[in-house]
Amino acid sequence: MTAAVVRERSLPRLGGFSWGMIRLELRRLVRNRRTVIFTFVMPALFFLLFGTSESYRTERVGGGNVTGFVLVSMAVYGAMLATTSGGAMVSVERAAGWSRQLRLTPLHPVAYVAVKLVLAMIIGAVSVAVAFVVGAFAGAELPAAAWVECGVLAWVCALVFAAFGLFMGYLLPSENVMQILGPMLAVLAFAGGLFVPVDLMGSTFATLAKFTPVYGVGELARYPLVREGNLWLAGLNVLAWTSVFTAGAVWRFRRDTARV
Repeated sequence: MTAAVVRERSLPRLGGFSWGMIRLELRRLVRNRRTVIFTFVMPALFFLLFGTSESYRTERVGGGNVTGFVLVSMAVYGAMLATTSGGAMVSVERAAGWSRQLRLTPLHPVAYVAVKLVLAMIIGAVSVAVAFVVGAFAGAELPAAAWVECGVLAWVCALVFAAFGLFMGYLLPSENVMQILGPMLAVLAFAGGLFVPVDLMGSTFATLAKFTPVYGVGELARYPLVREGNLWLAGLNVLAWTSVFTAGAVWRFRRDTARV
């Protein structure tokens, strides 16, 4: 009699996370012209429309001018759009049945979520860079160090919306995911004090704003310019919402791919 040899399927390193997979996903993303325009062009256009008046260029805020303040806010908004759309692309994969096929592979759910988050953060960085380049030529004034600090914070803190987009991508249908998320992000940006400073909202709205996922990102990104605000509260806001959305994305991935 011959003995049957059973070999366990070896698990890939890091659960299947790889930069090759990220490069493949990135190439697929940039082929979508609507996504490129929506995430890279719109925030810079909004900044030019609403932040470059002569009065804004001359009025001072912190170490810069109001135009610089609006620039940072629009960079945050652009990072929100970019990272959310990057994460929400999983809705298309769900419709094509790709996410269920992944259940047949050794790819770990956390690794899959990590790939999507890294991809979203890459396009978020490009969105922030585009906005800042436009702002530098359109009269925005920030302290020298704040140009770097505000940009990095706007990008890093947008991780919360990469997780948000991924989570929503598993909840919403693919054919209209960004049509739903676009207006939702605009409402969140307004409610979180991104378009209108929190201290101008009134006490009730100012209190509610602190519980939105936009509040912490905006406060942290603008701090190097204005040098005011509760950094502990803003940081806790970002960490809490990032954890909630990431956990939700992993949960939905497991549930969505379980029926193979």
